[in-house]
Amino acid sequence: MELILKQDVANLGFKDDVVTVKNGYGRNYLIPHGFAALATVSAKKVLAETLKQRAHKELSIVKEANKGAEVLKALELKIAAKTGEGDKLFGSINNANLSEALAAEGQKIEKKFITIAGVAIKRTGKYTAKVRLHRDVIVDLPFEVIAEKK
Repeated sequence: MELILKQDVANLGFKDDVVTVKNGYGRNYLIPHGFAALATVSAKKVLAETLKQRAHKELSIVKEANKGAEVLKALELKIAAKTGEGDKLFGSINNANLSEALAAEGQKIEKKFITIAGVAIKRTGKYTAKVRLHRDVIVDLPFEVIAEKK
């Protein structure tokens, strides 16, 4: 079944992508929840026209995302966390904690656009997260988890 996505769907595609999915997934989940619409001939023509008109705006958005990427690369982010014996953390550091730390630095990025390999960090040290600023701009963000001063 061919569908046109109305919004970004994780592990499937971005808004206005034409995707092929199994009939049940499209009919029972994507279409009823408003994530997608059937990709008929007329819908594809409308989509092509919309994408042409949006191409110019897209360039300026990508430029802004690239500027944001440069700012993120320049940041030296350190997250303080309570530690136990050695370098083990009490609890863990995840994308929500990283989003809060970025907000404290003046960079407001939603946690859903931040991906940490392994989902949660349970030890102090240096790590890297992927931050998606735009569908074409993904930045590797280095950060360090340090022990909180007692």
